[in-house]
Order: sequence, then C-alpha cells, then structure tokens
Amino acid sequence: MDLIVRNARLPDAPDRTVDIGINAGRIAVIEAALAAEGEELDVGGRLVSPGFVETHIHLDKSCILDRCQSVRGDLPEAIGEVAKAKAGFTPEDVYARAKRTLEKCLMQGTTHMRTQLEVDPGIGLRGLEGVRPLIEEYRWAIDIEICVFPQEGLLNNPGTDELMVAALNNGARVVGAAPYTDSDPHGQIDRVFELAREFDVDIDMHLDFGPSAENLDLEYVCTLADRCRWGGRTAIGHVTKLAGASPARFEAAARRMRDAGVALTVLPSTDLFLMGRDCDCHQPRGVTHTHKLLHHGVNCSLSTNNVLNPFTPFGDCSLTRMANLNANICHIGAAADIRECFNMITERSARLINAPDYGLAPGKAADFVVLDCARTEEAVAELAPVLFAYKRGRRTLTRPAPALHRPQPN
Repeated sequence: MDLIVRNARLPDAPDRTVDIGINAGRIAVIEAALAAEGEELDVGGRLVSPGFVETHIHLDKSCILDRCQSVRGDLPEAIGEVAKAKAGFTPEDVYARAKRTLEKCLMQGTTHMRTQLEVDPGIGLRGLEGVRPLIEEYRWAIDIEICVFPQEGLLNNPGTDELMVAALNNGARVVGAAPYTDSDPHGQIDRVFELAREFDVDIDMHLDFGPSAENLDLEYVCTLADRCRWGGRTAIGHVTKLAGASPARFEAAARRMRDAGVALTVLPSTDLFLMGRDCDCHQPRGVTHTHKLLHHGVNCSLSTNNVLNPFTPFGDCSLTRMANLNANICHIGAAADIRECFNMITERSARLINAPDYGLAPGKAADFVVLDCARTEEAVAELAPVLFAYKRGRRTLTRPAPALHRPQPN
C-alpha cells in the first residue's frame, strides 16, 4: 500500500475503528486491523471523513472590502457596490484575490468546489480569465468547477447573453441565474434552461432572495426541471423566502422540490447578514431550515457564498463553521439533525454538484480529511479542526493538534 490510515472512525460507523488502505490515489480496502505494509498514519480514533465540498462560493469577488462600503447592509447596496468595484477588476487582480480565498478553503479541508462567477458588459470575461487558471494550478488539492451567472440581469442587460455563451464555451461547466435582478425573472429562467440543454450542463441558480413566501420562483423552476427532465441536475441557492413561509406553504414547496429533483444550497452567513434589514426590531433570521427540507426528501447543502465583501463582510472559509452557524440559527439540537448538518458539507453537497468518484469506499478517490474529534456531531458542535487533508492519496494539509503546555513540577 502507498498509505495506511490506522485507527480511523468513519462518519457512518463511529463506534469502531478501521484501517484504510490507499494505493495509486484510490481507496483499496477498509477493514479492521488491516494486514498490509506501507507508509502509516495513525489517527488515534479520530474521525476520517470525505473532503468538504463547497457548492456555492464567489471566488471572483472575494476580498474587496477595502474597495466598497457597507452602510445599509442590504442586498441592493451590496449589488451596487460590487458593480462599481467590478469596473476596476483585471484578470490579475481576480486571480490574486481568488487564490487567497481558495487557499483558505484548502486550509479548512475543502477538496471539491463549485464557484459562482459573474459576467456582464461591465466586467466582460475578466473574472473567468482570472479564476480559470486556478483549476489546473490547484488540481493537486481540489477539484473546481465554474458556474457562470448574470448577477445584474440577463434579458434587461444587453450583451450579457453573449458573455454567458462565451463563458460556457471557455471553461464554465454549470450555468446559473439571478432572476430577481431581471426585468423578466421567468424569462431569465427559461433562457438558463435553454443554455443548460444546449451545452448539456447542470443548473445552479440564485433564487427567491427576499422576506416573503407569497411568490416563489422555485415553483416555476420545478416545472421546468420536470419538463426538461433536468431533475438531479438543478440546484437553487438562498431561497430565504421559505424562511418566512407558513408550515403548509413550506411543506408544499418541499414536496414540489423533492418530486422535481431540485436541490437547495443555503448560505447561512450571507442569508443571516442580509435578511431582516427592513424590520426595526425582532429581525427575522431569514435562513431556510434545510433540515426540515431533508425530512421531506429534498437534498440540501450548506456553503460559504461570499467572503470579505459587501454581501458578507466575514469569512474564514470553514465549512464546519457554516454547519455550526446553521445549527444555531435554525435551533437544531437533535443529534440526527446535527449529523445532517455535517452531511450537508460532505456527502449531500457532493450529490448536489454531481461530484463523481466521491466518498469513503473501496475504489473511490482517496480525498479525505482527518478531524480532531470522533463523531460528526462533535465536529459541528465543537468546530473540530481539520488536522490532515488528502487529495487522491497525497497529503495536502497538516495542522498540529493543539496541546496545553503545563508547568513542570518542581
């Protein structure tokens, strides 16, 4: 064996330890007391999990707080401030900031990523030109795919459609949307499904970002996912409107999403920061309860979204922090639901982006992390640090376990 990970606890079997044999970048065998030789890593009963998966992050517009202001802290201000900042973006600038954020993700154990990337006549393809080189440069540590979308409108923003097509011809592998910024939201959704079918790519939309569940574009998305047979290939993000839905409205939306095969990514930090700005007191949290959607059979993920920009002026790219934040916001206390918060940054996220070759099983790529805990619920509740990360069997991260330095007896 090239590597044997000894005394590991797996997410679905934390009450026993196993050894994981790795050969040629793949998991060869998982069994107790593996009789084999090779380099060894004894993790001492710690949790070994598949690597973390970012389903929704904006590398291109991260780390721009020094160029923007955040006074009102609402969505229109964030869009406007970033639109002004984008005018000064260059491919080199995007590359440098995206690289800084990407390396933060690697330090937190992320091994797969779908990054959202904006195109419009103001920025052209400069964002794509800045992010695209990172795919090959960091392939040793992470698999990255680009989702291209029109943040500032599509049908109401001449020239954007041509840029979307150009991006899909030049490295983008997913097509996205932001219908709430368009003069014709359903028309934008129609066009995105047309592009998805033309280029045979998955869909990942920003959707239903607002306080009221009276009108939900997700219903139209589900209709098109059915009509186009794009179930399992369609994801939506944010959907803060569901946080304000009545139980009956919520359940109806959940059933519709489940039946259509439409998955949801919730962005706890951004949704919490931007929502409730129109209330003088008792501001609503504005974060949709993913664990309740899971109970209805909807696949969900949790992700970072924005880092150090007017949409979210925070962020260390820790997905366990997002899972912990989500559990706090949504009053999650049941152990099974806390475990699902961990699943929503690992296996459920991988399913949402249709990541091939993912998971801890013989034959799968050896992409995994070692956390300083024994169980997934401990990882979420205690923000357990990632001590090691591996990509295709090669170590990409080492972080020493914290230790107290007690005084020596006299």
